Amino acid sequence: MREMEFKMERPGLLEAGEDVTVTEGVLPTSYYYTIDPSLAMSANYEFGQRLKSREGTVKSIEERPAGYYVVVSFPEDQ
Repeated sequence: MREMEFKMERPGLLEAGEDVTVTEGVLPTSYYYTIDPSLAMSANYEFGQRLKSREGTVKSIEERPAGYYVVVSFPEDQ
């Protein structure tokens, strides 16, 4: 299993255990991922860290001073 963290701006958009799909965005030197439909966004990842799967399950949601962070598990090796 591979886990990735996404930043969510508002509470209540996702719940632990919920299945999600992600969309890949391309930058000149990296990739980023968005939980559909634009619920949360990942950090930027280099080519070697590119996500292979587009479907995952929300593992946890944590509130921090900077916002809400969602951990999603994807069925692939890191």
